[in-house]
Amino acid sequence: MWLFDTFRLDVKNQCLWRGDKQVPLPPKPFEVLQYLVEHAGSLVTQDELLAGVWPDVHVQPEVLRRYILEVRRALGDPAGAPRFIETIPKRGYRFMPAVTSVDPVRVDAGQKRFGAPTFFAIAGVVVALLVGGFLLVRSRPPELPENETILLADFANSTGDPVFDDSLRQGLAVQLEQSPVLRVVSEERVQQTLKLMRRPTEQKLTPEVAREVCQRSGTSSLIEGSIGRIGTKYSLILRAFNCANGESLAGAQADADDRDHVLEALDRASSEVRKKLGESLKTLQRFDIPLAQASTSSLEALHAYSLGRQALYRRGDSAEAIPLFQRAVTLDPSFAMAYVLLGDGYWNLGEDTLASENIRKAYDLRGAVSEWEKLRIESEYHSLVTYNLEEAHKAVGVWAQTYPRDPGPQNRLGNVLWALGQPDKALAAFQAALRLEPESSLIRGNLIDSYLALNQFEDARLIVGDAKAKNPSAPGLRVHLYRLAFLEKDDEEMQRQVDLSQGIPGLEDELLWNAAATAAYFGQVTKARNLYRQAIAAAERAGEMETAAGYEAEGAFNAALFGQTREALQRIAAALRLAGGPDVQSRAALVLGLTGDAIRARALVQESATRFPEATTIRFIDVPIANAQVALGQGDAAKAVDSLQSALPYELGAALYPAYVRGMAFLALRRGSDAAAEFQKILDHRGIVLNSPIGALARLQLARALAIQGERPKARAAYQDFLTLWQNADTDIPILVQAKAESARLSR
Repeated sequence: MWLFDTFRLDVKNQCLWRGDKQVPLPPKPFEVLQYLVEHAGSLVTQDELLAGVWPDVHVQPEVLRRYILEVRRALGDPAGAPRFIETIPKRGYRFMPAVTSVDPVRVDAGQKRFGAPTFFAIAGVVVALLVGGFLLVRSRPPELPENETILLADFANSTGDPVFDDSLRQGLAVQLEQSPVLRVVSEERVQQTLKLMRRPTEQKLTPEVAREVCQRSGTSSLIEGSIGRIGTKYSLILRAFNCANGESLAGAQADADDRDHVLEALDRASSEVRKKLGESLKTLQRFDIPLAQASTSSLEALHAYSLGRQALYRRGDSAEAIPLFQRAVTLDPSFAMAYVLLGDGYWNLGEDTLASENIRKAYDLRGAVSEWEKLRIESEYHSLVTYNLEEAHKAVGVWAQTYPRDPGPQNRLGNVLWALGQPDKALAAFQAALRLEPESSLIRGNLIDSYLALNQFEDARLIVGDAKAKNPSAPGLRVHLYRLAFLEKDDEEMQRQVDLSQGIPGLEDELLWNAAATAAYFGQVTKARNLYRQAIAAAERAGEMETAAGYEAEGAFNAALFGQTREALQRIAAALRLAGGPDVQSRAALVLGLTGDAIRARALVQESATRFPEATTIRFIDVPIANAQVALGQGDAAKAVDSLQSALPYELGAALYPAYVRGMAFLALRRGSDAAAEFQKILDHRGIVLNSPIGALARLQLARALAIQGERPKARAAYQDFLTLWQNADTDIPILVQAKAESARLSR
């Protein structure tokens, strides 16, 4: 006998009673009700219900729906506001009320088709005395669909304490992110949806606004939270709803004796909601670290952290986010994820050294965090601190396998594969990430770069069009539009993107740098020099000193390639004065190698190798290139070729500069065919090389390789190809003067 609300379900006599009156219910609908009651609280799919009630008989789904309707009529259960049987569209049914007592009737032959049932019981005192105990109903969690997503509304805070604003929502997000089967909607997606609703991105997600965001963004579920206070005690409530129809999915309440124990109450409530939403006990036991351990025990630190996340992810403003994350780690020096995002903020501003310092701190604190945070921290540590891409690949792989519904690991996997020189595999990872997070501008931008790298320009153009339609104001989109315009030789569009970036910190300098590189690509050195100065000034205004140093080093590298030794040395000295990060040192070593200063080039590379002994790019790209350039300067081209063997697997990730140096070594050895193959490789990968000057110089070097082979007509055509490309170049560039002389001799 089950008792629920005003009804009794008498299994022995196959009857439904309201008080002393029997409620008419035919045998088949009664069996449906019995099965749902046995699985009270759990979602039961249509197939499970059919198989559970009639395992040996084929029953049409429409017949089942008719039986459900008869049960509802018997219970007086309106479909629009159900009290007992909840229909979850395209998923199944759930019997909602808790069973308050149970008579563990004998399981006869007619009942064994359900399996040996266990029953959910709560303090049925009279029945307990009669039968001497209870049998417990096992509540099976529903199977969650792969696209299950959850939007978190802002908490309703009636305590008067502003520290709960934002911090509780962020704390709940931390708890839910631990789950490998639930996925919280990203801040970027929330922001984009608010824009479509013509609301400010700072709009609070009140229940009304959150429900509209939920529906417009195609999110599965919405969780609303509230906190109130009576005296010194706090009460916290969570409610989960179906976004499509507003039906209740789960709820939980937890109390705290005082302010210091509110986060513990949030732990209990979030665990209960995760269970009711369908997460298994197995994953709950493994992935449910208390918030104080996984994140922070300080409400004030969590509040600062949540504001920093909003600045970083909603507004894309790293400069605004950094002081907030700094406050979070000041309030709680053990706040690992705050150090991670502080490092990310610095990385976005090009401050690699400060980024590494903070991510290293997070890595040292990773022992106490959640599994999700630990895997993220380890992947960032290997990617951005040790630069060990092989270890980063392993860490991200585990992260992606553990959290298959999270787009973050897939996107990070694509970045690592790109750096390893595997753009085809990176493309697949970015595609997987975009399937999980279709609204992400960041992932879409990475996908564009991958299509460009594989020379799939039409596909890139389609993604660009999609990106413009979804989020036309996304800052990174301007960079991708510029790159595509360069490949399509659309000067007007390139200039338009540069103009539109003016005054936007973090974007203005990047577009000016691209414009400078394009000018250098066409041999317009004076114009490039002026644009580099503007890019450096814009980076300095934004406080991006390492980025500014990188631009200066890039200008020095171009000057060295063009034979402008004096300018190259002056500019690389200026770059090293601005900042001495690994990227700047690497570029400085290339410049010194090209200008014949072998001793200083080797010293810089050795310093980097000592500072970063695990770094993949330093071990397999920077050191081999430096050794090859030194060997070339000393007249040992064969040694240069040998030095570059280790760079072969990675050279696509290094924009093919190792191939350029290898080609130069083959030219020195008079191996024209081998040299031509290297330079042709550069020309065949336009989407990787983009506006790097080696893309232009490869035409000249190909002409020289063809001349060595005795292919005079082809060599003359290749020289003309280069000279046509540089028809508006500054006339006093040493390498251009040489090219004109060589072409003239070949034409005699």
